[in-house]
Amino acid sequence: MGLEVSSHLHPVGSFDLSDHPVPTGREEVWRFTPLKRLRGLQADAPLDGDDYDIKIELPPGVTAGNVVVADSERGLSGFVPTDRVAARVWTDSPQVFTVDVPAETELAEPVLVTVTGRGGEAAIARQLLVKVGAHAKATVVVRFEGSATWADTAEIVVGDGAQLTYVTIQDWADDAVHHSTQSAKVGRDASLRHVAVTFGGNVVRHDTTASYDGPGGEIEMLGLYFADEGQHIEHRLFVDHTAPRTRSHVVYKGALQGQGAHTVWIGNVLIRKEAEAIETYEENRNLVLTDGCQADSVPNLEIETGEIVGAGHASATGRFDDEQLFYLRSRGVSEAEARRLVVHGFFNDLIRKIAVPAIEDSLKATVEAELEKNVLKDAAVEVGS
Repeated sequence: MGLEVSSHLHPVGSFDLSDHPVPTGREEVWRFTPLKRLRGLQADAPLDGDDYDIKIELPPGVTAGNVVVADSERGLSGFVPTDRVAARVWTDSPQVFTVDVPAETELAEPVLVTVTGRGGEAAIARQLLVKVGAHAKATVVVRFEGSATWADTAEIVVGDGAQLTYVTIQDWADDAVHHSTQSAKVGRDASLRHVAVTFGGNVVRHDTTASYDGPGGEIEMLGLYFADEGQHIEHRLFVDHTAPRTRSHVVYKGALQGQGAHTVWIGNVLIRKEAEAIETYEENRNLVLTDGCQADSVPNLEIETGEIVGAGHASATGRFDDEQLFYLRSRGVSEAEARRLVVHGFFNDLIRKIAVPAIEDSLKATVEAELEKNVLKDAAVEVGS
């Protein structure tokens, strides 16, 4: 029997779909989301699509594949649906894609899973379970690309003393819709680095919860996102300090460009009465590159015990640093190049923190490609006018 979450920002869940009415948009957890653009995922649209491909690259010793629901270990993270989309996925998904890293295994290369949507009209519902055994060390990268209407749940279970870097990359086509509900449980003296990278998609909404299965656990949550014209990117995080002497550190950075680009970051941290001697900090930084964008950033911290090491949060949204641009321009750097350098500097320290060489170069290249869409093009026009 799990602990009941007392935070009003993260309601108690239920597996019964009837306990999750169709949202209206007036609910706290839905007020930022463009419900009409979810293509009925939050209502009753059929979730029987199967129009996608999956590619798997496995290091020796790791197993991965689909397991029928009846034979799966879903729920191992303590996951319980807290919204209608997650409850629908739990009910309608026919199988659980399971990645299993055995205890004591130390992987030299990452597990790479690439999901490619083929543009089918029917919405797809899938479940993922990543298990890392005690004292193992692994990196798992899940990349989404192509076109799809996709709803999923992802469970991440890190055994005692284990270390996991879990990276999810949303590199969808411009018309994709992706709703993901993720649940992580970190064992005694274990560590999880959870990374969310979002560039593509029309609407992407991720709701991630992390909790502890014993004292001494550490959770680092890193996020990088870039929203273009008309794009909605929403990350909702909940770190639930359920054990003493645990730590969490959250850093999310995003950039916005183009009319109607909208990002949402909700950072919730709950420190329970039993979670003494914990330490937590969360921050969100947004860089607005053009007019017509909106970045919503809401950090929340609830503390039920005064016996903690430290707790804090920070949030900031701003435009280009005029002093940085002036400094670079005064030294002969062009407008376009100056803007490029500022944006890369904004993201590069976070990319280095992700510490996955296999994707570092591709992330930098994607940032460059995003800049070419708008900011650098506009700067070049200004220079030539």
